[in-house]
Amino acid sequence: MDPHARRTIALLSTVLCFTAQTATAQSRTSAALSAKFTPERLSQRTTLNFGFSFSAPTGQVPPPLTQIELRYPDNLGIALSGLGLATCSSTTLEASGPSACPTDAVMGRGQALTGIVLGTTIITESAPITILRAPDREGRLELLFYSEGTSPVNTRIVFPGLLLPASTPFGGLVSIGVPLVPTLPGAPYISVIRLHAAIGPIGVTYYEHVDGRTLAYQPKGILLPSTCPRGGFPFAAEFSFLDEEHASAFTTAPCPPAKADDRRTGAKRGRDAGGRRGRDRASG
Repeated sequence: MDPHARRTIALLSTVLCFTAQTATAQSRTSAALSAKFTPERLSQRTTLNFGFSFSAPTGQVPPPLTQIELRYPDNLGIALSGLGLATCSSTTLEASGPSACPTDAVMGRGQALTGIVLGTTIITESAPITILRAPDREGRLELLFYSEGTSPVNTRIVFPGLLLPASTPFGGLVSIGVPLVPTLPGAPYISVIRLHAAIGPIGVTYYEHVDGRTLAYQPKGILLPSTCPRGGFPFAAEFSFLDEEHASAFTTAPCPPAKADDRRTGAKRGRDAGGRRGRDRASG
């Protein structure tokens, strides 16, 4: 069996597995996952945009989130992205926030919507997220996610994401431990309703010193592979919650459209092949 067929079978098995988990889990919380690349060009640098959201019964919020495992496609050049040239520690972030970290440690940004239920009222807050490079842990790349909220409580949240290997058709996963965030006395922990983030050069500026001058530049970004898997680039996520509920989601980022040059080359090959078949019939 050729490698492409094996990848296709592995992808179908993954979709069926995540669908079965979602269908059989006795959970009142469901999850949706989204992913896309900007720009969408094979063999080019890009920004990875991803997001997820949770649904809960009317008048409620999802249970507090405790763990995320986000699987991403094979052959993404994350380690060679030119992002995270410097590192920042969780101690620095907790004490002073991202402004105390090197600007070259920033790898992306995002936004989270959180909420709690007080009585019969759902109180929500939108909070910015900064994604930074942390010192490697046990030889593996580690990220730090920083978010700061002001209502109903003023708090700084720092949680790590460790890049780990994953089985086919994925190239790896980010294992993210989400801390429980207390709110008001006697009130529940904060719940995540939805989150969107981007890892890549969009909105990120680095600085370098050249001949005594400080120059601003945009880092390169994640390198897309030269080919796209059949059906698109696969992403999958598993979520764990405080009450031992679990939810799963799967999505694909669409394959970039073929370049005009590629389309012309393909059409020419088709015409050449058709011409050869015609000559063969004529000579026969």
